[in-house]
Amino acid sequence: LIFVDDGSTDDTWRVLSELAAQDPRVAAVRLRKNSGKALAYRAGFSVAQGDVFATLDGDLQDDPVELPKLLDRLAMNDAPDVVVGWKQNRQDPMVKVWSSRVFNWMLDCVSGTTLHDQNSGFRVLRRAIVDTIPLRGDLYRMIPALAAMYGFRVVEVPVRHRARSFGESKYGRTGLRRILHGGFDLMTIAFLLRFRNRPLHFFASIGGALVVLGGCINVYLTILWLDGQSIGTRPLLALGILAMIVGVQLVSTGFLAD
Repeated sequence: LIFVDDGSTDDTWRVLSELAAQDPRVAAVRLRKNSGKALAYRAGFSVAQGDVFATLDGDLQDDPVELPKLLDRLAMNDAPDVVVGWKQNRQDPMVKVWSSRVFNWMLDCVSGTTLHDQNSGFRVLRRAIVDTIPLRGDLYRMIPALAAMYGFRVVEVPVRHRARSFGESKYGRTGLRRILHGGFDLMTIAFLLRFRNRPLHFFASIGGALVVLGGCINVYLTILWLDGQSIGTRPLLALGILAMIVGVQLVSTGFLAD
């Protein structure tokens, strides 16, 4: 058991130290400050030595008794690489439940997965996934989608969910900040899924369209100018030039990214 103390300010580290001293099967890792779940995961994974990892939050909402169910699913003949705990009858505020459902639906559309609970912290996964996927920022919430992106097989298993009895949720009353951060991470996933090996295709498609648009506008204005009309004060001229400049910049960005 590897416990990661993510900069707690209570007696967490004292208790973990005592547990580690009493039982050699327990390890404790302490981060100097609160660094977020992604870095906490990375710290724990760096200490782990097995071939299969299980992750579990410390708020006791997920029941460790359900862990054998996830491990049994991992050992089945179809040999999945990630088994996600699908929380049944979630004991969370409705704003968190509904925003999570919307986020899961959006992530399913982007990643091609069909999971009910992408952000479940109760999961088992093989070491190869930890060694492969990038884990930074808030991407810990998208471990199943990232695993699927890299060709790993992801499945889910229903598990019980309990009301929170200890600690305070970092979700907030409205969840707006978390939704915004999730949206940015969703854009990252969408880009990595479709264009990580060909970024020029992404930037050039947008930049090329802008160049064509700006070129058409400027050709039209040139015809008017040759016909004797004044175009120097027309906003359309500025739009045409701007579209071509931005388009060329995007194409250049694509070259650099490639």
